[in-house]
Amino acid sequence: MTQRVFITGGASGLGRAIALRYAKEGAKVCIGDINPEQGALVEQELNRAGGEGYYVDCDVRRLTDLEKICEDLTNKWGGIDIVVNNAGVASAGSIEDTTMADWEWILDINVLGVVRGCKAFTPQFKKQGTGAFVNVASMAGLMLAPLMDSYNVSKAGVIALSETLSQELRDSGIHVACVCPAFFQTNLTSSMRSDIPGIQQNVNKLMKRSTITAEDVADDVYQAVEKGDFWVLPHAKERRMWMLKRHAPKAFDFLMHMEMKRWMKKMGGTA
Repeated sequence: MTQRVFITGGASGLGRAIALRYAKEGAKVCIGDINPEQGALVEQELNRAGGEGYYVDCDVRRLTDLEKICEDLTNKWGGIDIVVNNAGVASAGSIEDTTMADWEWILDINVLGVVRGCKAFTPQFKKQGTGAFVNVASMAGLMLAPLMDSYNVSKAGVIALSETLSQELRDSGIHVACVCPAFFQTNLTSSMRSDIPGIQQNVNKLMKRSTITAEDVADDVYQAVEKGDFWVLPHAKERRMWMLKRHAPKAFDFLMHMEMKRWMKKMGGTA
């Protein structure tokens, strides 16, 4: 059966990679984004890759956008199988320096954007008796590095929501997966808000050094949905650190504090 997939933030980065991964399987893939020019190009890419591409304007800050898309896709395709809540932004800064406006901006997109996606499509999934949410969080929501206060909180919120919905929706035939990658090459810093000098350049360096690509993460997402897995943790080193945090929290705390000193010195903060 041809899969029917909707992806927020699907015109670039990880969203685009996930869209192409499903298109290669012949899926019908709708990408929602706030960049219509880029969206139109990715729609063509999806068609060339073997899928059926479809771009729609979508701002995850508006519940009405997502509700209209759910109705549109249900009418167009007869239903939706997978919703990938991928759209997100980044910010960096200490608790003292990050403005309340930046806190509200990132939480509105990264947390409430996922809430709205789940809220808009859950009734249709329940009506179908099946469906899958893929919520894109980050290792930042599990590891909680310094000077990333608002970003960490936003991604931890996505993890908490995903774990909650995994229990809440399971008996309705709805699967939930939570994606927590570490650094990989993407366009996340293009929207980053921060007053820390050079933060975008430093983050870009870390992303470029990564041996994990957006395509690798997309393949892990595809496999997790196929297997019914909840956690998608593509980076082996960070996965081991998360296991250490769970099983030896004092050791993890010591290592994280050492890393924090190095990181804050590099970023110009104070340890």
